[in-house]
Amino acid sequence: MSTKQKDLSYFRLQLQEHLNNSFPEKAHNRKFIDQRSSRAAHAYEGAFIAGNTIDQCNEIANYILFEGLHFSKFDTIFQVVCQEFDTLMADEELRPFALKMFALCEPVFSNYTLTDDFAYTYAFDALYTEITGTIASWIQENGLQ
Repeated sequence: MSTKQKDLSYFRLQLQEHLNNSFPEKAHNRKFIDQRSSRAAHAYEGAFIAGNTIDQCNEIANYILFEGLHFSKFDTIFQVVCQEFDTLMADEELRPFALKMFALCEPVFSNYTLTDDFAYTYAFDALYTEITGTIASWIQENGLQ
């Protein structure tokens, strides 16, 4: 890949990795991935043709590629599991358990207005506490199956 133009597959792979790690609920949405990576590739190319530096082209493309994908519900749940329940299970069980808790905790998020910078607000502390309580209640009722 030349430094002046990035292939569509570069953006697709970058987005897919981010979704796999932080947005598992979107990781299999081919239409979303195709559209978003295509828009990012076109933005990069347009920015380059307009005379922007490579760094500026990357910044513009990444803005489009990751728009609305900075605050992750899954990352929040995973953070709670790792910080509050890590003594209850082995390290390799933390992520699978967080994935299992995702559906259970999903309704909790509806009580909050989520933005890309939500993790830096005071409301995040309340969300964190509420998710911790939801998971603790589930474990109390069901054990660590």
